[in-house]
Amino acid sequence: MKPSRRSFISSALLCLAVVVSSSATVIAQQSQNPSPMVEHTRAHPRLDKEEPTGTRIPIEDGTVLFLPEALLKSSEPTRLFVHFHGGHWIPQLAAAKATGFACLSIQVGSGSGAYARRFAANGSFVTLVAEAEKAANRKFGPITVSGWSAGCGAIREILHDEANDALLEYVILLDGIHTSYTDGTPGPLESKIETAKLAPFVRFARRAIAGHARMLITHTTIFPGTFASTTETADWLLRELEVSREAVLRWGPMKTQQLSEAMAGSFVLQGFAGNSAPDHVDLLHALPEFLKRAAK
Repeated sequence: MKPSRRSFISSALLCLAVVVSSSATVIAQQSQNPSPMVEHTRAHPRLDKEEPTGTRIPIEDGTVLFLPEALLKSSEPTRLFVHFHGGHWIPQLAAAKATGFACLSIQVGSGSGAYARRFAANGSFVTLVAEAEKAANRKFGPITVSGWSAGCGAIREILHDEANDALLEYVILLDGIHTSYTDGTPGPLESKIETAKLAPFVRFARRAIAGHARMLITHTTIFPGTFASTTETADWLLRELEVSREAVLRWGPMKTQQLSEAMAGSFVLQGFAGNSAPDHVDLLHALPEFLKRAAK
């Protein structure tokens, strides 16, 4: 006896459901993969390497004080720009272009842990500034600090020490606020992230919202896979601060593409397109543009 057309269709649908269900199971079991290392959608211009004229004074291993030529004839108190990670020449170039800044560039290895350990002890940042003042034979202040990528680990520790608040005028964080997943893996929908290490950023952001300082946070859409992305940490920060994010579509510095913005008081958070290594490096090469905002 032949099966009816209805029973045939029912059997076919059942088989399809089993196949889809099995495929979904396989996909769910696959490990998370990080963002790619290359991207060809848009241009990724880079700054020409320059060494602006001035005096460079080694302070300690990996730390260089740069006094642009325009500052050498004056012994007056000077605004100080302190940058963590990404080499010395880009922050020095940024300081020279912004005018009025001395520059302290700090490179202590790879990974945010190396930077965090360097400034984990309370008073370590104040000590570093004092050493730079002694070497330059002048007072520094107010201070702008910026960190790119792993360098944001140093800024987290500096913000953790509330004694530094009086020194800090502007804080710039370039695609580097990360933390761990509470269960070691992302998602599958809203990821659960460890938030204790993010508390110093929230605290200082509230100071910026209240007008006591200035703060800029930028992030790309890079997904590391093994730890929380800068998008996930940015979303958590905004929820804690009760600040809403708006979608935008505009060109940013170095031909970056800005996708979102959140603002409150003197706090700004900007999201940029890109999930690859070149997109990450774009924000380092945009440092001179970001620092010019501190000069205003």
